[in-house]
Amino acid sequence: MSEKKEPSILEGFKAFLMRGNVVDLAVAVVIGAAFTNIVNSVVKGVINPLVGAFGTKDLDKYSSCLKDPCKVAADGTVNSGIPIMWGTVLSATLSFVITAAVVYFLMVLPMAKYLARQEARRKAKEGTHEVIELTELEVLKEIRDALVAQRGSGHDRE
Repeated sequence: MSEKKEPSILEGFKAFLMRGNVVDLAVAVVIGAAFTNIVNSVVKGVINPLVGAFGTKDLDKYSSCLKDPCKVAADGTVNSGIPIMWGTVLSATLSFVITAAVVYFLMVLPMAKYLARQEARRKAKEGTHEVIELTELEVLKEIRDALVAQRGSGHDRE
């Protein structure tokens, strides 16, 4: 009886790191972190002032008071009451929607179109290949039939 040797934890970890998708995931996380800074800047520099045209310039200032009196210091600490900071949630939601839209329209949609075009080309190439194979098959059948006919007519002369 031969026992299979279990891979060591270190070997398993090395195999895990050597998978291509781990590296791709690490790159995606780094790019995503950098992209988050851009989106946050757009929200704070463009979206918030546009919303601020109707009220406060900073969405983080929008809040409701669950228990009066609500007093929040400039640094964000609550002195009294229970404030609901729904402006912060709105700002984070806008950041998420903008990020998702940019990722979808600039990355996912073009990649899907590219892959669909590649698949269509592959299918068209396979279709052409099948037509060529069918044509070659038909020619071979005609040659066979001609040879059979010649052989048949040759037997009539003997």
